[in-house]
Amino acid sequence: MDTTPHTELPRIAVIIGSTRPGRRTDQVAAWVHRAATEHLRGRAVVATVDLADQDLPLLDEPLPAAVGGYRHPHTRRWAEVIGSFDGFVFVVPEYNHSAPAAVKNAIDYLFAEWNDKTAGFVSFGIHGGVRAVEHLRLVLAETKTACVRTTVALNLFTDFDLPDVRQEGAFAPAAFHEPALHRMFDEVLAWSEALRPLRAARAS
Repeated sequence: MDTTPHTELPRIAVIIGSTRPGRRTDQVAAWVHRAATEHLRGRAVVATVDLADQDLPLLDEPLPAAVGGYRHPHTRRWAEVIGSFDGFVFVVPEYNHSAPAAVKNAIDYLFAEWNDKTAGFVSFGIHGGVRAVEHLRLVLAETKTACVRTTVALNLFTDFDLPDVRQEGAFAPAAFHEPALHRMFDEVLAWSEALRPLRAARAS
């Protein structure tokens, strides 16, 4: 599949990496999208991709993703979505010391569409969601995705107004996260542009 960008500007996807009803991830992703749109204005196109909208069942392709030859319409639709971007910002909570199953499943569906692109991370949880990010770094390395160093780690109890953990609460990030968020955007953009020749070589 042709994974070259659809515009002259690099295309960056903010991926909402949880599908749980009552999730907080969409609040965080909205903040990331607004910040990225403002910070990267004129330098990149930013869009949000919500895994809950993709209708991906548990991986059901008969062949490994690295072989290609996707059989199912939902896989081909997902490949087209991911293939249209040059870089990604994954917004993920931490579930049981790891990333949500939905985002791992979504990654496993594809291979070439992730190749020679870049990823940054915004995570949250009781301990900032850092273990979810570390697991995703290992997974994405196998798909030839370059993961940037800077991560934004949000604390469930200090970056949310959360009087009752059973409720969604309201996202209220501390101001000190913003410089790290901007640094992460800059790294994602720089690596996306640096890897453009490799993507172009595969598409030719």
